[in-house]
Amino acid sequence: MGQQSLIYSFVARGTLILSEYTEFNGNFTSISVQCLQKLPATNNKFTYNRDGHTFNYLVEDGFTYCVVSVESIGRQVPIAFLERIKEDFTNKYGGGKAATATANSLNKEFGSKLKEEMQYCVDHQEEISKLSKVKAQVSEVKEEMLKNIEKAFDRGIKIDNLVDKTENLRFQAQDFHKVGTQIRRKMWLKNMKIKLIVLGIIIALILIIVLSACGGFNCGK
Repeated sequence: MGQQSLIYSFVARGTLILSEYTEFNGNFTSISVQCLQKLPATNNKFTYNRDGHTFNYLVEDGFTYCVVSVESIGRQVPIAFLERIKEDFTNKYGGGKAATATANSLNKEFGSKLKEEMQYCVDHQEEISKLSKVKAQVSEVKEEMLKNIEKAFDRGIKIDNLVDKTENLRFQAQDFHKVGTQIRRKMWLKNMKIKLIVLGIIIALILIIVLSACGGFNCGK
């Protein structure tokens, strides 16, 4: 495809372009700037399609990395380019003059790096595509592992809840047993009191009868 696969790139702070590179003429430069001004400030990747081209952006920590490519090249190569450029730019200017640089003031220093990385990504498209697929697979496996861990954690919580409920039931059963024992004791004492009272009444009646009988027959004589 030649270098025409990637036709324009830049690095910006906010909406201020610090360094850019292209060997071609076209309205893609003005379109990319218009898109830049409408991008959300949150860290993310964005891609817009227009006139057979893709406008690819990587926003991170206040800096935006952009590359315009032909639509037929897909997304893997442009995104790989943006990640490489971000790493190069961060290593060179992280915490340095990029924070106060003026418009296009880094062209001389970083423009050649944009050109170099554009050429590298175009020349190694197959390698980059394979690497991107591997990264995607690793991300999928990682996400699946995290989901499994979360599920296991949730199951652990549910098991803990079940154990807690079982413990509560056991304590409740123990309390119920204690209360039941206390009630049985109270009932037994109550029954014993009633039995003793009835027994006392019976004894009293017997004594009355015996005494009455004795009085009638002169038991003492």
